[in-house]
Amino acid sequence: MPAFYAPCPFGLEKLLADEILALNADPDLVRTAKGGVSFGGGLELGMAVCLHSRLATRVMLRVANEEYWDSRDVYSIARRTPWEKWFGPDATFRIHSSAHRCPLESLNFATLRVKDGICDRFTELAGRRPSVDRRDADVRIEAYFTFDHLSLYIDLAGESLFKRGWRLEHGEAPLKENLAAALLMLSGWTPEKTLVDPFCGSGTIAIEAASIAANVAPGLNRHFDFEHLQGFDMDLWREMKEDARAAVNKHAKLRIEAHDISSIVVEKAIENARRAGFGDMLDDGRITFTQGDARDLTAPDGSEPGVIIANPPYGEQSNPKSASIAAMMRDFASAMKANFAGWTAWLLTSDRLLPGQMRLRESRKVVLFNGPLECRFFRFDMVAGSNRRKPASEAAE
Repeated sequence: MPAFYAPCPFGLEKLLADEILALNADPDLVRTAKGGVSFGGGLELGMAVCLHSRLATRVMLRVANEEYWDSRDVYSIARRTPWEKWFGPDATFRIHSSAHRCPLESLNFATLRVKDGICDRFTELAGRRPSVDRRDADVRIEAYFTFDHLSLYIDLAGESLFKRGWRLEHGEAPLKENLAAALLMLSGWTPEKTLVDPFCGSGTIAIEAASIAANVAPGLNRHFDFEHLQGFDMDLWREMKEDARAAVNKHAKLRIEAHDISSIVVEKAIENARRAGFGDMLDDGRITFTQGDARDLTAPDGSEPGVIIANPPYGEQSNPKSASIAAMMRDFASAMKANFAGWTAWLLTSDRLLPGQMRLRESRKVVLFNGPLECRFFRFDMVAGSNRRKPASEAAE
């Protein structure tokens, strides 16, 4: 039975495992590890995870997992792996290597030996070898070295799975789509609850929320590398995509209000939402992107208490005339306390001092990673008068 590994941002492993289990994976074959989930199943399961996972970064098919001692063993493992099951000598490939406690002196040399083993196998079988293309290869191979084992994988995704196919403008320090999906899941947001993002940037949280509400499979509008590998049932793949298209509900009821202080950024967010296929939701007001200062934020008219989810700036704001981030977040907290009683606010930040800066007491925090940045996803319950932190001068009295 094929074995797979799906990496994800640190902190999302359990959520990803649940997502894979929801695709009918065998629970006995699903295992979480730091930074990813391994699972077993037919090739159709690997395709389904590519199509439906909102959290995985990649899906990799394991084609070898053997003990090694030195670079000669590395070459032998690569040479006896049946690469011809998946691609032929006319394909191009590239290899990326990573390691944990690898005893070999040079990881680059070990990678070269993997390449030599692949090429020599095809030369022996077909009389010619595939070419290496480091920029736009047909097949991406991952070699992972531990202290005594080498695992070889074929990447089924190609481009990272968080790339849904709609983003052109990344803006400043963009929030990746799979992390945005995780924030929505961790917050307990559902489409029945009004969602407000006061620092929307390129619109990632709002667009991901619309995708969840409309049941749009995250991989529906993009290409995957497995589509030109051998051994995958392309008729079944077309059926899977047709089923996913039929499940889309663009008439889903929801209310999302997103704001940013920059009108230019707001325009880019609107363009992103339209490219993602949510023009109808923009036109009928189910999703709105507006220019506005988070410090002046008010609750949507006529809305029941909902959820605020945001990825506020981590350092000084781009505008040199603006107040410091700490002062700005304190004013933003005042706006929430004044105008959002009964709401729940979730803020992702690398600044562990954020609750103190906002003079709020968090009710929960989750450790997550936004790229290399270790962050906290803080929950604040906006119950009037119950969550204010006293300044140190008052607490001492």
